[in-house]
Amino acid sequence: MKCWGGLAALVLLAGGTAAAEAQTVTAIRAGRLIDVERGEVRRNQLIIVRGERIESVQPGPTRIPPGARLIDLSRHTVLPGLIDSHAHLIGEVGLADVLLPLQRSGAQEAFSGVRNARATLLAGFTTVRDIGTYRAFVDAALREAIDAGTVPGPRMAVAGAYVTVTTGAGEVVGAANDVTVPAEFRFGVANSVEQVRERVRALLNGGADFIKILATGAVLTRGTEPGVSEYTEAELRAAVEQAAEYGAFVAAHAHGAEGIKRAVRAGVRSIEHGSLMDDEAIALMRERGTWLVADIYNGDYIATAGREQKWPAEFLRKNDETTEAQRAGFRKAVAAGVKIAYGTDSGVYPHGLNARQLPYMVRYGMTPMQAIQSATISAAELMGWNERVGSLRPGKYADIIAIEGDALADLGRFEKVPFVMKGGVVHKAP
Repeated sequence: MKCWGGLAALVLLAGGTAAAEAQTVTAIRAGRLIDVERGEVRRNQLIIVRGERIESVQPGPTRIPPGARLIDLSRHTVLPGLIDSHAHLIGEVGLADVLLPLQRSGAQEAFSGVRNARATLLAGFTTVRDIGTYRAFVDAALREAIDAGTVPGPRMAVAGAYVTVTTGAGEVVGAANDVTVPAEFRFGVANSVEQVRERVRALLNGGADFIKILATGAVLTRGTEPGVSEYTEAELRAAVEQAAEYGAFVAAHAHGAEGIKRAVRAGVRSIEHGSLMDDEAIALMRERGTWLVADIYNGDYIATAGREQKWPAEFLRKNDETTEAQRAGFRKAVAAGVKIAYGTDSGVYPHGLNARQLPYMVRYGMTPMQAIQSATISAAELMGWNERVGSLRPGKYADIIAIEGDALADLGRFEKVPFVMKGGVVHKAP
């Protein structure tokens, strides 16, 4: 009992400190400030934060309010907290054992999520769209713990579970045929229009913020092929229409060109991965305003770590078949003007390395400013959260990070973020 009492006291103390900090007035001197809405860098700015919100952003000589604490970032580039639109915070990293989720309790998965959320926040990602977990609604529990201040982590929008066909890309497969996978791992399984509608309702009623549907096979699921469609256009449209009744969006995991086109015509908000998209799919996405969220760094990690850790040969083969195709398609999508939001598939690779993809965005067609916008204002627009986060504007949450020196000169610097503020609370300082 003494141990528990001591832990409870520490948690209460930490929570009280954060709550008190969020009520203060803070003045931040920014040597450089990235205005992601205008796509420009402004010198010598002063940001006033009152409580958890930004009160003003003005030129540096502006008078500092009496009693405000001052944070001097005059040697830094200051910008909005980053957003990862495709993250998986729940569970352990690595796929050497594809049945690992069945060997762990829900509590273990949740505590791994706590660790992953902290690493993500300290890496400068103050918001994530958590885009699926095998065990239903553990992501929602983590979101609520973060919102309550129980544990540190980014703001989260969660999918609750995957909507997938039986034995499809969102299933835990690989167990013997006579082994029954627990129901919580199959919460989103749906094999018809009506079943899709019913599962979408169950997920949104259960606490999901949006729907993740697996339109094609996957690289990292046994027995499925990325180019093979797993839902009809009618089934995908059923998900979109049902979600729309709740004011929610649908994100479609889709590698194959036909699956991408079905999902876009069905009205999904975003295409995840997009590895094998063809010119017709790119043109359709541009025409319909569908977002692309492509994890173009991830293939390198899988190729290296996957071989070192002896991941299934099937996964490595499929990764080799999709990585360069995805990057070629991404370059075409950028040139075509497709809307692009930053997403990494973190969880496949270690959390906290989310920024490693930023230089890849430039390598495959974006300017440095476009890459940063994809991880700030564009990602916020994708999520429908652009009135809350994604830029440094009065009224928005004070989610602010800083990079030493000129951040635009080398996006590799984002792997070491020395300053992180979320909602007016400093979680990391130089």
